[in-house]
Amino acid sequence: MEYDKKIEPKEDLFVRYSEEITPAYHRAVREALLKHKRAGNPVPIERDGKIVYLKPEDIEA
Repeated sequence: MEYDKKIEPKEDLFVRYSEEITPAYHRAVREALLKHKRAGNPVPIERDGKIVYLKPEDIEA
């Protein structure tokens, strides 16, 4: 048995399954934002090229 043999995918998996991945990604982000909001934790985001903290009361999810 050869375990060091590499298999190269013909397509990038993120491109191939983007229709399934994108909605799951959006759900995961929304869920994480809601958890932060419920816990009263700020969330770091990028705004105009700078990192800022979004207050829990300003989180819309």
